[in-house]
Amino acid sequence: MSTVRFAGYAAVFDRVDRGGDVVRPGAFARAVAAGPAGVPLLWQHDPAKPIGRIEYLSEDARGLRVIGRLSTRSAAAREAAALLRDRAVEGLSFGYRVRGSVERTTRELKDLDLIEVSLVTFPMQPKARVHAVAEQD
Repeated sequence: MSTVRFAGYAAVFDRVDRGGDVVRPGAFARAVAAGPAGVPLLWQHDPAKPIGRIEYLSEDARGLRVIGRLSTRSAAAREAAALLRDRAVEGLSFGYRVRGSVERTTRELKDLDLIEVSLVTFPMQPKARVHAVAEQD
C-alpha cells in the first residue's frame, strides 16, 4: 500500500479568517524552532482520529508551510488519503492556544502554541490549502 504525502499551508498570514482572526508572521516561531515532532496530524480536528504526522513545518512570507505524511494503518487515514487523491478534501487548518494577541476590529494572533494540524473539508482560512499530493511506495 502506498503512502500519501502532501504539502500546503495550514495558516496564511495577514488575511482575516471566517472567525475574524488574523494570524501575523512570527506567530508560529516557537513551534518552528521546536520542530514538527510534537505536532499531530488529525482528520477534521478530531483528536480521536490521528491520520499521520507532520514531517516539516516552517514560516515563510505566505504563512505556515507544512508537509505531512498519512498513515496506512488507520481507517480515517485511508479515507483522508482517498479524498485527498481525488481532491475532494483540500483544506488545512490548525489547533492552537493564544499566547499573544492584539484586539482591534479583528483579533491579531501574534504568538501561538501549535497544538495540531488537520486536513479539513472547510478550513477557517479559505486560502489554507493543500497544494501538492504525492504517493510513495
